[in-house]
Amino acid sequence: MNWLAAVPAWCWWLIALVLVAGTQEIRVGAGKSEASVAWSELSDFRLQVAERDRRAAAQSRTEERRRQAVADEEGESARQELELAQGRAAAAESAAGGLRGEIKRLRDGHRATCDTIATQQRQAGESAVVVLGGLLEESDRMAGDLAKALERSRIAGLACESIYNGLTK
Repeated sequence: MNWLAAVPAWCWWLIALVLVAGTQEIRVGAGKSEASVAWSELSDFRLQVAERDRRAAAQSRTEERRRQAVADEEGESARQELELAQGRAAAAESAAGGLRGEIKRLRDGHRATCDTIATQQRQAGESAVVVLGGLLEESDRMAGDLAKALERSRIAGLACESIYNGLTK
């Protein structure tokens, strides 16, 4: 043990300091490699999440475009049907106008050809023709209005249904 006493005390302190510092350096170096591995894993996870978000957004945009195309197509179809229905309604209105003219002509003709048998009989006959003609005109006008409204609502309902069916596919 003689040689241990030959080494000065400050050398022992220096050796202990070097050993502690070396151990700390090894420990910190190992921590750095663990941190770099964790950072690398976090970076990879962020890339995966970003890619997943990008794919989901692209898929969402594609679905939105598909739905909008279905809605636009059905809307255009409904507009065309509505234009056809309006054309048919105009033709029906024209025919109804002709019918009203014929009723007016018949009423006027009835008045002109009425015999002067009795004032009361003529008035009763005239009033019946006038009342029936007026009722026919009014019912024809109402039927035309109701047909227009029914056709518009039918076209709108069919368009709505086809848009819904197109969107839920």
